[in-house]
Amino acid sequence: MKWSLILLFAGALFAQDSQRFFFSKSFPNSVPAYMQVTVEKTGQVEYKEAPDDELPLKFKLNEQETSEVYALIDKLDRFKHPVESGLKVAFMGTKTFRLEKGSEKSDLQFHYSEDPNAKALWEWCERMTESAQHRIALDRAAKYDHLGVLKALNLLGSAVERKRVVGLDQFLPTLDRIIKNETYMHTARARASEIAEFIRAGVPPAQ
Repeated sequence: MKWSLILLFAGALFAQDSQRFFFSKSFPNSVPAYMQVTVEKTGQVEYKEAPDDELPLKFKLNEQETSEVYALIDKLDRFKHPVESGLKVAFMGTKTFRLEKGSEKSDLQFHYSEDPNAKALWEWCERMTESAQHRIALDRAAKYDHLGVLKALNLLGSAVERKRVVGLDQFLPTLDRIIKNETYMHTARARASEIAEFIRAGVPPAQ
C-alpha cells in the first residue's frame, strides 16, 4: 500500500512536470513568416521558424522566468476561454496558445487581445522569440562574418538593456569564444566581455 501511494504521488509529479506550453505566430509576408516556441515545465525552450524544422534552437529559462510563464497560463484558466478582443485593429499575425499535458490539450487562437494576462503572456512569447533570433544572429556572425560580430553584439546588448532577452545563459558559450579568440576585433571582444559580465554578475553592459 505504501509503495502504491509513493508511485501514485511520483506519477502525479511527473504528469505536472511533463506539461508543455506551445506558442506560434503566423504572419505572412513578415520575416520570419512563422515562428513557434515550446516551453517545458522544466524551463527547456525550443524555437522554430517552420513547423517541420528538425534543428530547433534550444535554450533554457531560469526558474523565475519559467514560473512567471506558467503562472500566466494558470491565470488564463489554461486556455479554456477565448481572449480575442474583437476590436478592429491592424493585423499583427494569428497567435496560438496551447497547453499540452499528456494526451490532454487545450488551446486558443487570437489576433489581438486586451486581456491583461493574455497580453503579458504574449509579451513573454515575443521576448522568447526575440532572444532566439539574437542568438541565431550572433552565432551566425561569430561563425561566418567576423566583421559583423560587433553589430550583432551591439544589437544584443541593446536588447539586454531593454529587458527584451530571456534565458541569458544561452549566450555565454558564444560570448566566451569571442572573448578568447584574437581573430575578432578588440572592440568586439570588449563588447562581448561587457555583456558576459552582465549575465554573470548583473553589471549592466555599457552603451
